[in-house]
Amino acid sequence: MRAKRKQKLFVILGLVSLTAIAVGLTLYALRSNINLFFSPVQIAAGDAPLERQIRAGGMVKEGTVDRDKESLEVSFTVTDYVDDLEVRYSGILPDLFREGQGVVVVGELQQEGWLRADQVLARHDENYMPPEVAQALEEAGYAPEDYQAKAAEVGKRMEAQADDGGDGRTN
Repeated sequence: MRAKRKQKLFVILGLVSLTAIAVGLTLYALRSNINLFFSPVQIAAGDAPLERQIRAGGMVKEGTVDRDKESLEVSFTVTDYVDDLEVRYSGILPDLFREGQGVVVVGELQQEGWLRADQVLARHDENYMPPEVAQALEEAGYAPEDYQAKAAEVGKRMEAQADDGGDGRTN
């Protein structure tokens, strides 16, 4: 009887050890695929890691989109209306991308304080604020509703400029 108990104990210990090793290897493999979200406030405070893939979100600040006429390079500023983050992206932007719009960018924060984006995700409604940004604003003591109203105002102004031919003059 004692030998059987000992054999069962070794089998159980072996299974627990193999399970622990499998979980450890899985977590190690997933470590590089985890994209943590940071708002411009958190990035300005130094909470975001440098040169590691992160997600950052907010609204595209009005008047900051700068497109290179010779290439697909574009730079713009993402804001949560508290702090700003410069973003540089090379590629085709989503059709819904525009100033005053909610975006989430995936990329690496550089030593100089700007983010090199690999991916830009845009939402269709100027009243939209990514949930992570809203949560970060609340944690910082700000009300997301105030910023959504400001974003709606910017969206209306941008639509009016587009209707006027983009030069801001009325007919």
